Amino acid sequence: MQELITLLDPERLVQMVVDFLPRLGAAAVVFFAFWLLVRITRPTLRMVLHRADLSETLINLLVDNLYRFALLLLGLVMAVSQLGINVGAALAGIGVIGIAVGFAAQDSVGNMIAGFLILWDKPFRVGDMIETQGRYGAVTSITMRTTRIRTPDNTYLVLPNRMMIEDYLVNHSMFGRTRVQVPVGIAYKEDVREARAVILEAVRSVEGILRDPEPDVVVTELGDSSVNLSVRVWTEDAAEERPAHFRTLEACKVALDEAGIEIPFPHLQLFLENVENRVWDKAARLSGADAAGAESAS
Repeated sequence: MQELITLLDPERLVQMVVDFLPRLGAAAVVFFAFWLLVRITRPTLRMVLHRADLSETLINLLVDNLYRFALLLLGLVMAVSQLGINVGAALAGIGVIGIAVGFAAQDSVGNMIAGFLILWDKPFRVGDMIETQGRYGAVTSITMRTTRIRTPDNTYLVLPNRMMIEDYLVNHSMFGRTRVQVPVGIAYKEDVREARAVILEAVRSVEGILRDPEPDVVVTELGDSSVNLSVRVWTEDAAEERPAHFRTLEACKVALDEAGIEIPFPHLQLFLENVENRVWDKAARLSGADAAGAESAS
Protein backbone atom coordinates (compact mmCIF):
# COMPACT_ATOMS: atom_id res chain seq x y z
CA MET A 1 0.00 0.00 0.00
CA GLN A 2 2.83 2.33 0.85
CA GLU A 3 4.48 1.63 -2.49
CA LEU A 4 1.27 2.56 -4.34
CA ILE A 5 1.01 5.82 -2.44
CA THR A 6 4.63 6.56 -3.30
CA LEU A 7 4.00 5.92 -6.99
CA LEU A 8 0.93 8.19 -6.99
CA ASP A 9 2.73 11.01 -5.30
CA PRO A 10 2.10 14.15 -7.46
CA GLU A 11 5.62 15.44 -7.11
CA ARG A 12 7.02 12.08 -8.16
CA LEU A 13 4.65 11.90 -11.16
CA VAL A 14 5.62 15.41 -12.26
CA GLN A 15 9.27 14.50 -11.98
CA MET A 16 8.74 11.34 -14.08
CA VAL A 17 6.95 13.35 -16.75
CA VAL A 18 9.69 15.98 -16.78
CA ASP A 19 12.33 13.27 -17.11
CA PHE A 20 10.36 11.53 -19.87
CA LEU A 21 9.65 14.60 -22.03
CA PRO A 22 13.19 14.96 -23.48
CA ARG A 23 13.21 11.31 -24.52
CA LEU A 24 9.73 11.67 -26.04
CA GLY A 25 10.86 14.76 -27.91
CA ALA A 26 13.94 12.97 -29.19
CA ALA A 27 11.80 10.04 -30.36
CA ALA A 28 9.41 12.42 -32.14
CA VAL A 29 12.32 14.21 -33.83
CA VAL A 30 13.86 10.91 -35.01
CA PHE A 31 10.59 9.62 -36.43
CA PHE A 32 9.83 12.98 -38.08
CA ALA A 33 13.29 12.95 -39.68
CA PHE A 34 12.62 9.54 -41.24
CA TRP A 35 9.15 10.62 -42.37
CA LEU A 36 10.65 13.72 -43.98
CA LEU A 37 13.32 11.57 -45.65
CA VAL A 38 10.60 9.41 -47.20
CA ARG A 39 8.70 12.45 -48.49
CA ILE A 40 11.84 13.98 -50.02
CA THR A 41 13.33 10.88 -51.63
CA ARG A 42 10.19 9.19 -53.01
CA PRO A 43 9.75 11.45 -56.08
CA THR A 44 13.43 11.10 -57.03
CA LEU A 45 13.32 7.34 -56.61
CA ARG A 46 10.14 7.10 -58.71
CA MET A 47 11.78 9.14 -61.47
CA VAL A 48 14.84 6.87 -61.50
CA LEU A 49 12.69 3.74 -61.70
CA HIS A 50 10.59 5.28 -64.50
CA ARG A 51 13.77 5.88 -66.47
CA ALA A 52 14.67 2.23 -65.92
CA ASP A 53 11.40 1.41 -67.78
CA LEU A 54 9.82 -0.43 -64.87
CA SER A 55 6.06 -0.86 -64.87
CA GLU A 56 3.92 1.52 -62.81
CA THR A 57 2.64 -1.37 -60.69
CA LEU A 58 6.17 -2.43 -59.77
CA ILE A 59 7.20 1.17 -59.04
CA ASN A 60 4.23 1.59 -56.72
CA LEU A 61 5.17 -1.63 -54.95
CA LEU A 62 8.84 -0.72 -54.52
CA VAL A 63 8.43 2.96 -53.64
CA ASP A 64 5.03 3.36 -52.02
CA ASN A 65 5.06 0.06 -50.18
CA LEU A 66 8.47 -1.54 -49.60
CA TYR A 67 10.68 1.56 -49.51
CA ARG A 68 8.21 3.68 -47.53
CA PHE A 69 7.38 0.88 -45.09
CA ALA A 70 11.04 -0.05 -44.52
CA LEU A 71 12.14 3.52 -43.77
CA LEU A 72 9.17 4.28 -41.51
CA LEU A 73 9.65 0.99 -39.66
CA LEU A 74 13.34 1.76 -39.16
CA GLY A 75 12.39 5.25 -37.94
CA LEU A 76 9.84 3.79 -35.54
CA VAL A 77 12.38 1.33 -34.11
CA MET A 78 14.95 4.07 -33.58
CA ALA A 79 12.32 6.37 -32.08
CA VAL A 80 11.20 3.69 -29.64
CA SER A 81 14.81 3.04 -28.67
CA GLN A 82 15.07 6.75 -27.71
CA LEU A 83 12.42 6.09 -25.09
CA GLY A 84 14.66 3.58 -23.38
CA ILE A 85 12.69 0.56 -24.52
CA ASN A 86 14.63 -2.56 -25.49
CA VAL A 87 13.40 -3.29 -29.02
CA GLY A 88 15.67 -6.29 -29.55
CA ALA A 89 13.30 -8.76 -27.89
CA ALA A 90 10.31 -7.29 -29.73
CA LEU A 91 12.08 -7.58 -33.10
CA ALA A 92 13.01 -11.18 -32.34
CA GLY A 93 9.37 -11.96 -31.55
CA ILE A 94 8.22 -10.26 -34.73
CA GLY A 95 10.76 -12.29 -36.70
CA VAL A 96 9.43 -15.57 -35.29
CA ILE A 97 5.87 -14.54 -36.05
CA GLY A 98 6.90 -13.54 -39.58
CA ILE A 99 8.45 -16.96 -40.20
CA ALA A 100 5.31 -18.72 -38.96
CA VAL A 101 3.08 -16.56 -41.15
CA GLY A 102 5.38 -17.17 -44.12
CA PHE A 103 5.02 -20.94 -43.80
CA ALA A 104 1.26 -20.67 -43.37
CA ALA A 105 0.87 -18.42 -46.43
CA GLN A 106 3.58 -19.87 -48.66
CA ASP A 107 1.24 -20.06 -51.68
CA SER A 108 0.40 -16.39 -51.39
CA VAL A 109 4.06 -15.52 -50.87
CA GLY A 110 4.99 -17.60 -53.92
CA ASN A 111 2.40 -15.76 -56.01
CA MET A 112 3.72 -12.41 -54.79
CA ILE A 113 7.29 -13.37 -55.70
CA ALA A 114 6.05 -14.54 -59.11
CA GLY A 115 4.18 -11.24 -59.52
CA PHE A 116 7.36 -9.33 -58.75
CA LEU A 117 9.25 -11.38 -61.37
CA ILE A 118 6.53 -10.75 -63.97
CA LEU A 119 6.60 -7.01 -63.33
CA TRP A 120 10.41 -6.99 -63.41
CA ASP A 121 11.02 -9.28 -66.39
CA LYS A 122 7.94 -8.07 -68.33
CA PRO A 123 7.12 -11.17 -70.45
CA PHE A 124 3.80 -9.41 -71.07
CA ARG A 125 2.12 -6.10 -70.30
CA VAL A 126 -1.41 -4.89 -69.74
CA GLY A 127 -3.21 -4.96 -73.10
CA ASP A 128 -1.13 -7.78 -74.62
CA MET A 129 -2.86 -10.75 -76.23
CA ILE A 130 -1.45 -13.87 -74.59
CA GLU A 131 -2.10 -17.60 -74.59
CA THR A 132 -1.50 -19.69 -71.46
CA GLN A 133 -3.10 -22.57 -69.59
CA GLY A 134 -5.04 -23.36 -72.77
CA ARG A 135 -6.76 -19.96 -72.67
CA TYR A 136 -6.38 -16.93 -74.93
CA GLY A 137 -7.21 -13.30 -74.23
CA ALA A 138 -6.12 -9.75 -73.42
CA VAL A 139 -4.32 -8.93 -70.17
CA THR A 140 -6.45 -6.42 -68.27
CA SER A 141 -4.39 -6.08 -65.09
CA ILE A 142 -1.37 -7.50 -63.27
CA THR A 143 -1.39 -7.54 -59.47
CA MET A 144 1.11 -8.96 -57.03
CA ARG A 145 -0.91 -12.15 -56.66
CA THR A 146 -2.85 -12.66 -59.89
CA THR A 147 -3.03 -11.83 -63.57
CA ARG A 148 -6.47 -11.00 -64.99
CA ILE A 149 -7.34 -11.86 -68.59
CA ARG A 150 -10.37 -10.99 -70.70
CA THR A 151 -11.09 -13.74 -73.24
CA PRO A 152 -12.68 -13.24 -76.68
CA ASP A 153 -15.86 -14.73 -75.17
CA ASN A 154 -15.92 -11.74 -72.76
CA THR A 155 -15.22 -13.93 -69.74
CA TYR A 156 -13.00 -12.81 -66.87
CA LEU A 157 -10.10 -15.15 -66.15
CA VAL A 158 -8.03 -14.80 -62.94
CA LEU A 159 -4.81 -16.82 -62.84
CA PRO A 160 -2.33 -17.04 -59.95
CA ASN A 161 1.02 -15.55 -60.93
CA ARG A 162 2.87 -18.78 -60.14
CA MET A 163 0.92 -20.50 -62.93
CA MET A 164 1.91 -17.71 -65.32
CA ILE A 165 5.64 -18.27 -64.84
CA GLU A 166 5.63 -22.05 -64.40
CA ASP A 167 3.65 -22.91 -67.55
CA TYR A 168 4.28 -22.03 -71.19
CA LEU A 169 3.11 -18.60 -72.32
CA VAL A 170 2.73 -17.19 -75.83
CA ASN A 171 2.68 -13.42 -76.20
CA HIS A 172 1.05 -12.55 -79.53
CA SER A 173 1.58 -8.79 -79.06
CA MET A 174 5.28 -8.70 -78.21
CA PHE A 175 6.53 -7.78 -81.69
CA GLY A 176 3.57 -5.78 -82.98
CA ARG A 177 2.48 -7.21 -86.33
CA THR A 178 1.17 -10.77 -86.22
CA ARG A 179 1.09 -13.39 -88.97
CA VAL A 180 -2.07 -15.45 -89.31
CA GLN A 181 -1.86 -18.90 -90.92
CA VAL A 182 -5.06 -20.35 -92.37
CA PRO A 183 -5.03 -24.01 -93.56
CA VAL A 184 -6.87 -24.78 -96.82
CA GLY A 185 -7.00 -28.07 -98.75
CA ILE A 186 -7.57 -28.56 -102.48
CA ALA A 187 -8.08 -31.75 -104.52
CA TYR A 188 -5.08 -33.45 -106.13
CA LYS A 189 -6.53 -32.86 -109.59
CA GLU A 190 -6.50 -29.07 -109.11
CA ASP A 191 -3.68 -26.75 -110.18
CA VAL A 192 -1.83 -25.36 -107.16
CA ARG A 193 -0.74 -22.24 -109.06
CA GLU A 194 -4.30 -21.44 -110.09
CA ALA A 195 -5.56 -21.99 -106.53
CA ARG A 196 -2.81 -19.73 -105.19
CA ALA A 197 -3.76 -16.93 -107.58
CA VAL A 198 -7.44 -17.21 -106.67
CA ILE A 199 -6.74 -17.19 -102.93
CA LEU A 200 -4.33 -14.25 -103.07
CA GLU A 201 -6.82 -12.20 -105.07
CA ALA A 202 -9.51 -12.95 -102.48
CA VAL A 203 -7.52 -12.27 -99.29
CA ARG A 204 -6.17 -8.90 -100.45
CA SER A 205 -9.64 -7.44 -99.96
CA VAL A 206 -10.21 -8.97 -96.52
CA GLU A 207 -10.67 -6.40 -93.75
CA GLY A 208 -7.68 -6.02 -91.44
CA ILE A 209 -5.18 -7.78 -93.75
CA LEU A 210 -2.00 -5.84 -94.50
CA ARG A 211 -0.66 -5.34 -98.02
CA ASP A 212 2.87 -5.09 -96.65
CA PRO A 213 4.07 -7.72 -95.86
CA GLU A 214 2.32 -9.34 -98.80
CA PRO A 215 0.04 -12.35 -98.22
CA ASP A 216 1.37 -15.62 -99.59
CA VAL A 217 0.24 -19.21 -100.08
CA VAL A 218 2.54 -22.21 -99.62
CA VAL A 219 2.10 -25.96 -99.88
CA THR A 220 2.58 -27.50 -96.45
CA GLU A 221 1.65 -31.15 -96.96
CA LEU A 222 0.53 -33.74 -99.47
CA GLY A 223 -2.20 -35.18 -97.32
CA ASP A 224 -4.25 -38.36 -97.59
CA SER A 225 -7.19 -36.64 -99.28
CA SER A 226 -5.93 -33.21 -100.32
CA VAL A 227 -3.02 -30.96 -101.12
CA ASN A 228 -2.80 -28.86 -97.97
CA LEU A 229 -2.03 -25.17 -98.34
CA SER A 230 -1.27 -22.50 -95.76
CA VAL A 231 -2.61 -19.01 -96.44
CA ARG A 232 -0.30 -16.63 -94.58
CA VAL A 233 -1.48 -13.07 -93.98
CA TRP A 234 -0.45 -10.28 -91.60
CA THR A 235 -2.43 -8.07 -89.21
CA GLU A 236 -1.30 -4.87 -87.52
CA ASP A 237 -2.81 -5.69 -84.12
CA ALA A 238 -2.71 -9.06 -82.36
CA ALA A 239 -6.26 -8.43 -81.13
CA GLU A 240 -7.37 -8.86 -84.76
CA GLU A 241 -5.63 -12.22 -85.15
CA ARG A 242 -8.63 -14.47 -84.67
CA PRO A 243 -11.19 -12.26 -86.48
CA ALA A 244 -8.72 -12.04 -89.39
CA HIS A 245 -8.39 -15.84 -89.37
CA PHE A 246 -12.14 -16.34 -89.64
CA ARG A 247 -12.55 -13.70 -92.36
CA THR A 248 -9.66 -15.11 -94.39
CA LEU A 249 -10.97 -18.67 -94.15
CA GLU A 250 -14.40 -17.60 -95.36
CA ALA A 251 -12.93 -15.57 -98.22
CA CYS A 252 -10.86 -18.58 -99.37
CA LYS A 253 -13.89 -20.88 -99.34
CA VAL A 254 -16.04 -18.45 -101.34
CA ALA A 255 -13.27 -17.72 -103.86
CA LEU A 256 -12.42 -21.38 -104.47
CA ASP A 257 -16.10 -22.27 -104.92
CA GLU A 258 -16.58 -19.47 -107.44
CA ALA A 259 -13.47 -20.59 -109.35
CA GLY A 260 -14.69 -24.19 -109.44
CA ILE A 261 -11.72 -25.48 -107.46
CA GLU A 262 -12.64 -28.50 -105.38
CA ILE A 263 -12.10 -28.56 -101.62
CA PRO A 264 -12.27 -32.30 -100.88
CA PHE A 265 -13.60 -33.91 -97.75
CA PRO A 266 -11.60 -36.76 -96.17
CA HIS A 267 -12.09 -39.98 -98.13
CA LEU A 268 -10.37 -43.31 -98.86
CA GLN A 269 -9.72 -44.59 -102.38
CA LEU A 270 -9.32 -48.36 -102.71
CA PHE A 271 -7.49 -50.01 -105.63
CA LEU A 272 -7.90 -53.74 -106.34
CA GLU A 273 -5.03 -55.47 -108.16
CA ASN A 274 -4.16 -59.12 -108.84
CA VAL A 275 -7.34 -60.48 -107.32
CA GLU A 276 -7.72 -64.25 -107.93
CA ASN A 277 -10.68 -65.54 -109.93
CA ARG A 278 -12.00 -67.57 -107.04
CA VAL A 279 -12.44 -64.37 -105.04
CA TRP A 280 -14.54 -62.85 -107.83
CA ASP A 281 -16.58 -66.07 -108.09
CA LYS A 282 -17.31 -66.07 -104.40
CA ALA A 283 -18.26 -62.38 -104.50
CA ALA A 284 -20.64 -63.10 -107.40
CA ARG A 285 -22.28 -65.97 -105.51
CA LEU A 286 -22.74 -63.80 -102.44
CA SER A 287 -24.29 -61.05 -104.56
CA GLY A 288 -26.62 -63.58 -106.19
CA ALA A 289 -27.68 -64.98 -102.84
CA ASP A 290 -28.44 -61.49 -101.54
CA ALA A 291 -30.52 -60.72 -104.61
CA ALA A 292 -32.50 -64.00 -104.32
CA GLY A 293 -33.16 -63.30 -100.65
CA ALA A 294 -34.48 -59.86 -101.46
CA GLU A 295 -36.88 -61.30 -104.15
CA SER A 296 -38.26 -63.97 -101.78
CA ALA A 297 -38.80 -61.39 -99.08
CA SER A 298 -40.79 -59.24 -101.47
